[in-house]
Amino acid sequence: MLANLCLLGLTFIQGQAVGWDVVSMVKAMGWPARIVVIILFLMSAWSVGIMIDRVLMYSAARKQSRIFVQQVAGALREGKLDEAISIAERNKKSHIAKVVATGLSEFQSASAQVSEAEVIEAAKRGLERSVAIVHAEMKRGLSGLATIGSTAPFVGLFGTVVGIINAFKGISAEKATGLSAVAGGIAEALVTTAFGLFVAVPAVWTYNYFTNKVEAFDVEMDNSSMELINYFITRRAGKK
Repeated sequence: MLANLCLLGLTFIQGQAVGWDVVSMVKAMGWPARIVVIILFLMSAWSVGIMIDRVLMYSAARKQSRIFVQQVAGALREGKLDEAISIAERNKKSHIAKVVATGLSEFQSASAQVSEAEVIEAAKRGLERSVAIVHAEMKRGLSGLATIGSTAPFVGLFGTVVGIINAFKGISAEKATGLSAVAGGIAEALVTTAFGLFVAVPAVWTYNYFTNKVEAFDVEMDNSSMELINYFITRRAGKK
């Protein structure tokens, strides 16, 4: 019975025979259902834009971080802080490079301005600020994905409600209860529900995936910060 309703609903919208393609079905819909589909389309386009932007950013960050770690290790072993900062500035898309560059800059400036005991603390504060800023950059757009993933099904549900209302209108207008009387409303309900799920499911999946990526980046930045602090402590101890 449900299969028959779906077939009849998708093939006959508002009493008109339409094809299976999306354009034909949308054209045969009423304006309330069309507006719902347009909203869902815009939400889908926005989520795809966020996905592409985050994939490119995370990929570049991972690639440049591998290069940066290899290059900066040699400079730090030789005590060349200016060279290490220069290397970090050349790898601006690397999350680790951003944190290390801030830490090195804070350490250099603090060494010339504050007392011996405050140098490490100043570097720690600079690293904490940098980690927080980079974390916010990495998470940019993810709240939008979460919002789309959680609200798209309800937008589709609104279209479903409109479709059911139209189905009852069809029953009232034709004074009949057959499938032909409710086909148009049922079709709108099914199509808008499908659109809502089509938009929401990828958004939720990618949000969870990107959240795990950001958490991994946070761990890498925290580890780099601790290693840099240990390097600063060792360097200051070696000068005494």
